[in-house]
Amino acid sequence: MTTEELNTIFEDAVERINAHTEPFPADFLLRLYAYYKKATNNYESPSSKKRIINAFKANALFQIKDITTDQAKETYIELVDNYFLYRK
Repeated sequence: MTTEELNTIFEDAVERINAHTEPFPADFLLRLYAYYKKATNNYESPSSKKRIINAFKANALFQIKDITTDQAKETYIELVDNYFLYRK
């Protein structure tokens, strides 16, 4: 898969998540958050008003610190595909 194809599929997965109106499980959201931040090279610190949420987000980011942006995109896509596949 080319970089352009990966980016297109990743953007489609992000749109699917953003268009979904039902709540997601918290652990799923944390994984999405971490892989999205890594995939988009967004290294800003978590900015929730609740310190505990920031701690969970920081931990999620720490757990994937050694993967590449392409690996993060691929994993994000897999998470989204599996979520929608198995929730039917």
